[in-house]
Amino acid sequence: MSTTSKVLLAIAAGIVLGLAVTWLTIVRGAGMGGDVTDGPWRTSLLTGSTESGMAHRATIALHGLFALNRHETIYYTAITDSDGNRLDGADCYTIAGRDPPTRWWSITAYGSDDFLIPNANGHYSVSKNSIRRDGNGAFRASVSTRPADDITVAPGAFSLTLRLYNPDPAVAADPAHVALPAIHREACR
Repeated sequence: MSTTSKVLLAIAAGIVLGLAVTWLTIVRGAGMGGDVTDGPWRTSLLTGSTESGMAHRATIALHGLFALNRHETIYYTAITDSDGNRLDGADCYTIAGRDPPTRWWSITAYGSDDFLIPNANGHYSVSKNSIRRDGNGAFRASVSTRPADDITVAPGAFSLTLRLYNPDPAVAADPAHVALPAIHREACR
């Protein structure tokens, strides 16, 4: 094999390896660092911080447009229910809990493409002001393909994003130990 062929082969291998690593770290979001888990919810301490590197910022730009710094908003994402099963629009879910320590919060469903899931009734999210509550202040929301539910999803994988706006300083200090809502799969009615 000639020297030119070896150089071209090495360049081609480098390009393929570079593209594979980029896909894994940016598109799939693997190895972003700073990850914290709290039940089914996951967040990154690097989102919106000056400590985040180029790869993390590129991942946020691709999957979570316009992320604010963590003193303004903390973002938690769930791709599984509280039992660890992947969220799937073919199933029905209940999100239940109490208000997290924050000025305002919302929970929004996104499809596997990271965009809102198209539905005729416009039920994409619930918030502190719109969710149903019991007499003790606890809240409950239903998630399924049924148009009458609080959040309407499509069959297939989806994720839920919980945004805590102006969180209590204790949340930013220890995001792994916040009382966040549970996500339970239930029998569809």
